[in-house]
Amino acid sequence: MNKDQIKGAAKEMSGKLQKKGGEVFGNSSQQAKGAIKEAEGRAQKHIGDIKDVAQDVAKSVHKR
Repeated sequence: MNKDQIKGAAKEMSGKLQKKGGEVFGNSSQQAKGAIKEAEGRAQKHIGDIKDVAQDVAKSVHKR
């Protein structure tokens, strides 16, 4: 795992909690902010995944 995957997972979880808190307390603003944060975290995780794949490809090409 790289730092983007870790930070992305943490941000995604934080967003889920914020969104759920907004639902529980009837605060649509917090729900929206949580949904945005969750999506940002998911995107950051995917960027980390892409970086991992790119590193693996670079290592395999370098070995040849």
